[in-house]
Amino acid sequence: MSKFSSTRTILVILVLLLFAACSSSDEEKTKVRLALDWIPWSNHSGLYIAQDRGDFAEEGLDVEIYVPNDPATTLMSVGAGEDDFGLSYQSEVLIAGRAGVPITSIAALVQHPLNSIMSLQSSGIKRPADLKGKIVGAYGVPSDAPLLETMLKADGLKLEEVDLVNVGFDLVPALISKKVDAIIGAYWVAESISAENQGFPVHVIKMEDWGVPDFYEIVLVTSQKNASESKKLVQSFITAISKGYQDALDDPQEAINVLSRLVPETDEDTERQGITLLTPYWLDERKIFGWQSAEKWESFAKWMVSNDLLLGPDDSQSNWDFTKLYTNEFIETQSTN
Repeated sequence: MSKFSSTRTILVILVLLLFAACSSSDEEKTKVRLALDWIPWSNHSGLYIAQDRGDFAEEGLDVEIYVPNDPATTLMSVGAGEDDFGLSYQSEVLIAGRAGVPITSIAALVQHPLNSIMSLQSSGIKRPADLKGKIVGAYGVPSDAPLLETMLKADGLKLEEVDLVNVGFDLVPALISKKVDAIIGAYWVAESISAENQGFPVHVIKMEDWGVPDFYEIVLVTSQKNASESKKLVQSFITAISKGYQDALDDPQEAINVLSRLVPETDEDTERQGITLLTPYWLDERKIFGWQSAEKWESFAKWMVSNDLLLGPDDSQSNWDFTKLYTNEFIETQSTN
């Protein structure tokens, strides 16, 4: 065999080995499903950055990010193992956990409430007491009335002194058309901006300012089985999204560029304004992403119990350990690396 033929053979073998190695690497990536809580918006930008910039791939993950037909089913699908991870709300995690759904919150994506009461600035409604005799529109979820009642009570009113009506998802349309005097359930980093962009400036009444315990608006959950038996998978996912959210924190407007490119229907006018308000809520007071405190879980659980929102299968509220519903194990490992 000539020297040229030998060299060519060696090169062919090296190319084949390289191709096999790349193919093997692709095959070894673990397929993961992440169910969102809502249509993609600025709060999801860190997830899309992790996908776009290869953070998931670097951790050996092939992640499918999708919006469920009914986001209310996310906790059930995660608990059953149909989805590996999901975004939900602290209140819903407590309710589902009380009912026996085997889920665990592994990170707080939003450290404080975004839910609020909103009114048109032209209405003169600036505090809960101003709602006396007014019509308040709501989504119609079980927590609407207790949240409103707590805020009213903090300002000297009773729930019976307002008219709470269900307007479904049409919160902003109901408000700007003046079918209602105020709305509860809208995010002040999103719907308020949308209303103002339509020419209707609003006044925001934050829940934590009026008697409602501080709580985590959005949390990342996995199954208890994953948290105990697939720790490497969970840690890899946390590592990847931590990088994505750090990039979003470093350059929020570029984060919206990524989101808009991957999700063309993004409302850029709203999201570019909203992300500047939202990013501080991604970090706790120590500037740690994802951390969850025992105090916040306990205070909000007690509030829900006091408002009959945590009835178990036997309609009782006793003998239940909610501390199994969250863990800082993976965030702590990530923050120390």
